[in-house]
Amino acid sequence: MKQLVRTTALATLTCLAALMPGLASAQNGYPNKPIRVIVPFAAGSTTDIIARAIADKMGQGMGQTLVVDNRGGASGTIGQQAVATAAPDGYTIMIHSSSHTVSPSTFAKLPFDTVNDFAGVTPISSLPNALVISPAKGIRTLQELVAAAKAKPGTINFASAGQGSATHLNAEKFKLAAKIDATNIPFKGSAEAVTEVLSGRVDYYFSPIAPVIGQIKDGQLLALAVGSPKRAAALPDVPTTTEAGVPGSEFNFWIGMMAPAKTPRDIVNRLNEEVVKALASPEVKERFLKLGADAWTLKPEQFDAYIKDEIKSNATLVKAAGLTPAQ
Repeated sequence: MKQLVRTTALATLTCLAALMPGLASAQNGYPNKPIRVIVPFAAGSTTDIIARAIADKMGQGMGQTLVVDNRGGASGTIGQQAVATAAPDGYTIMIHSSSHTVSPSTFAKLPFDTVNDFAGVTPISSLPNALVISPAKGIRTLQELVAAAKAKPGTINFASAGQGSATHLNAEKFKLAAKIDATNIPFKGSAEAVTEVLSGRVDYYFSPIAPVIGQIKDGQLLALAVGSPKRAAALPDVPTTTEAGVPGSEFNFWIGMMAPAKTPRDIVNRLNEEVVKALASPEVKERFLKLGADAWTLKPEQFDAYIKDEIKSNATLVKAAGLTPAQ
């Protein structure tokens, strides 16, 4: 009988120990203070706009303010480091783009481990990049652009929002798939890149839809294709690069939420649930449609696996494109 009591008591203690992280968080009433959301890019960037749209709605649902903290610079790595070294208590999180999975290949050394120092919460949205060109170039289809590039190898150029950025990788993947020779002209961000394409000084740009949707609708820019695996809801009549005749050129540009690696799992799950609820709201749906953003979520463990796989595929792309990692 005594042995049975000891066994029962031991089993009870084991169960309680397993539940302790969740019980601790519940007892603390998470969240009981504002949550800092680090965005590794400047205010006004596509990632920043998406972050503010989702943070506002999540704050309403969680009863606390989510404060966006822009930590731009070094292709996002400054903001990433700030999150990697933050206390894993759920009060510092990050909303970053797919550049998160590019930096391990474009930097020779990083002050953090892209996989082991972060816990994926969920993707928030996928944002198809639109290949835009000035109508003055006289090119009306993607096949015409490819033909022009092949007719005069090395004379065509394209803009990017920085060396190694997602817009750059999208263009490099297209270039490899189309078997053309084109030169990257890097800028500090989308605003400069769009200006140069509008002027005709740069031939084309795989731009996030938000900064160019107005110019596309006004006829100042022509969207030849979108670089995503499927068509963009904001540009339903624009084909994907694959549909337009360049298979193997798909590039998924996304924005997602991450936390420091040791953040308690119940907090990670709570953040995931709040993102899903916010994305289902009519207000966020309307804002995303205007931005050309498609809502996209995964469970935390699925997002972690996706990030690992994409780091590998981007490493292959960077090597194939002949890009040299920054020191």
